[in-house]
Amino acid sequence: MDEALIQRIQNNPKFAELVHKKGRLSWCLSVVMLVIYYGFILTIAFSPETLGKPLSAGGVTTVGIPVGLFVIVSAFVLTGIYVRRANTEFDQLTKELVEESRQ
Repeated sequence: MDEALIQRIQNNPKFAELVHKKGRLSWCLSVVMLVIYYGFILTIAFSPETLGKPLSAGGVTTVGIPVGLFVIVSAFVLTGIYVRRANTEFDQLTKELVEESRQ
């Protein structure tokens, strides 16, 4: 890419919009994941008996198993949310930005 094209892209308002939207979504999803993960770790550290309680009377599966699975699944779900937005909204903005900048 030449310097003029890079400068046109950076000066385009759609570039600022794209950077803002991607950044906001990334930070929001990161905060959600950190809250879930550190909530789990803090529960293990300060209240292990909470996760050690059996799900049913006489059962061997504890509360910690589904909670741990939730932590893992939530990472996949949050990644899916980001990928969906990236493949729809962000890719469309990028395409428009490139087309406008090449003119």
